[in-house]
Amino acid sequence: MGFATTIGKYQLGRTIGEGTFAKVKLAVDTKNGRHVAIKIINKAMVMESNLKHQVQQEIRTMKLLHHPNVVRIHEVIGSKTKIYIIMEYISGGQISDKLSYAKKLSEPEARKLFQQLIDAVDHCHRKGVYHRDLKPENLLLDSKGNLKVTDFGLSALRKPGDMLTTACGSPCYVAPELLANKGYDGAAADIWSCGVILFELLAGYLPFDDRNLVALYKKISRAQYTCPPWLTGCQRKLIARILDPNPKRRITIPEIIEDAWFQTDYVPSCGYESNENIHLDDVCAAFDTVEEHNAEVKTHKSSNFINAFQLIAMSHDLDLSGLFEGQDGKRQRTRIGSKHTVNETIKKIEAAAMDVSLSVERMNNFKQMKIHPKQKMTRCCRSSYDLSAEVIEVAPTNCVVEISKSAGELTVYKEFCKSLSSLLIEKSDVSSQIQESETVDTDSDSTILNECSKEEKDKENKLI
Repeated sequence: MGFATTIGKYQLGRTIGEGTFAKVKLAVDTKNGRHVAIKIINKAMVMESNLKHQVQQEIRTMKLLHHPNVVRIHEVIGSKTKIYIIMEYISGGQISDKLSYAKKLSEPEARKLFQQLIDAVDHCHRKGVYHRDLKPENLLLDSKGNLKVTDFGLSALRKPGDMLTTACGSPCYVAPELLANKGYDGAAADIWSCGVILFELLAGYLPFDDRNLVALYKKISRAQYTCPPWLTGCQRKLIARILDPNPKRRITIPEIIEDAWFQTDYVPSCGYESNENIHLDDVCAAFDTVEEHNAEVKTHKSSNFINAFQLIAMSHDLDLSGLFEGQDGKRQRTRIGSKHTVNETIKKIEAAAMDVSLSVERMNNFKQMKIHPKQKMTRCCRSSYDLSAEVIEVAPTNCVVEISKSAGELTVYKEFCKSLSSLLIEKSDVSSQIQESETVDTDSDSTILNECSKEEKDKENKLI
């Protein structure tokens, strides 16, 4: 096999996957001769990009899960510069590869894989794990054609019923409630992704697909898809119950399992009991050799860029929040585009505030600010004036400033917004302003969103 080096008892072989921060190599356990997959992570790059917690979360999650249809993790080894995650090797490749040449699967094969997917996701949810990035690329096939769920890099570990807030995943498979910029149920979101996968297995194409991210968003929010003529009535009915845009009406896993079409030739695959008191001593030790100043420097750097889902959710015309809960009509918000860095944008906010006799008070997160009148006010009077600003980073030299007012004079609020807009346009040829009270130019939004979508995809591929 031409092994280049040895890590512990493992002899490394060829590379079978690669990303920005990590690569996956095939290896052999020299003690028993079994093949394993080893994810090799660049430790310094992970620390610099503030992804330590994400790596630890992925390892903890994989240690917690013990199911025939979930990829197992064996151990973690650390060196001065690398972290080695030794995992079960799955030889059959991704389901996405199979779909690329088979187009669509036969009904029995699609049903078997869907049954195994639902069993695996059910086990995850019972353990409080929500995958949040279910798609054919993250579903592997073993030598016997059985499904294995992998890549828990975007997973969340929560108690059942807890709401999640981070919008993440792959656009074509994401549930509509993630795009509404509100809290969502991780279980319902995973079920939606399972429904998209089932449709793709049976139809040979995605139910929601569009190069324009805004158009894709609209299709998902309306559950606007077309079934091919070969789908049976039972298949259509099950898919429709899964792809319900309202998560409160969406079918649950127990209901899916009771479905007549699902029950055909169903052989349940059950998970194993595992020690839920998972220790991260090995991965923590692996990170300990990283110099302390890396973390200190990182505290002064900006946080992760805004992702495409969050940017879409800023558009009033595409807001889905009304599907899930009532809206508060009292709060007024304005969003202004900035072709400046975060620090430059904050300075312009302070200058705009000074122009209209306001002062800026930075919060613990320096990108969030409270804005007050300059003159002294009583505590009671000050509490009735609620104006704030937040800088959201889209790219190193592109930001969105969100100004929010829930109390106080409308005139002052408008003057501040006008002053800030003028300052942000200075020394910039292009500046976009998105106000919730105005109509959004979806053509220009599409350009911005497609650019952000590329950034988001690159970011998701950083960890394989």
